[in-house]
Amino acid sequence: MGAARNRHLASSKGAKQPVREAGGCKRAGFAWITALMIIVLNGYPGTGKLTIGRHLADRLQGRLVDIHTIYNLAFALTAFKSEAFYRTIRAVQALADDLILELPPDVPVIFTEILTHGSDWGDEAHGRLLDLAKARGPLCMVELHCDLTENERRIQHPDRELSRKPRDPGMARRNHERAAVLMGADLPDYLRLDVTHMTAEGASAAIANWAAKRGSG
Repeated sequence: MGAARNRHLASSKGAKQPVREAGGCKRAGFAWITALMIIVLNGYPGTGKLTIGRHLADRLQGRLVDIHTIYNLAFALTAFKSEAFYRTIRAVQALADDLILELPPDVPVIFTEILTHGSDWGDEAHGRLLDLAKARGPLCMVELHCDLTENERRIQHPDRELSRKPRDPGMARRNHERAAVLMGADLPDYLRLDVTHMTAEGASAAIANWAAKRGSG
């Protein structure tokens, strides 16, 4: 992932890790427990990934890297699924990863993603996150799910237009009927969360509590 990763790995080899004691931590809430943690909110469009991610980043005092932030430059300047499209995404991802590795060690990072089995692109993205987690792990995968009626309602929200997000309820129906299986169930730190009847605040609280147990284990 570039020079930043090499510097991070080299500097951490001989460094003493701080003892995780709440009394000596400068950051409040869950942040001291979830330090050096990567949380991936994995789910199909309209499940609430970005909204939940924003609340979770606030709750954990972390940084949010939304999938649309990574993809929008490629959508704006290249043809969809062209060689230039994928090259642009890889370049933005590499820059993001280098910047992530330069963050203070007590800052967790939250990603939103759509990672599915049976896709070379999904395998590549998943491998990239695993590599990143070797320097800033553990990797905590949260699969977000909601029922079809709620998924259709959410995917049509007008605010999605501002982020170039799809708003077709037919997409939600197709995903519920025949979409590929989402990745992550084989990871040691995996949570499947049905957010049908949850607010974004409630979902972020549930994820934060789960992540804190992982980080303190």
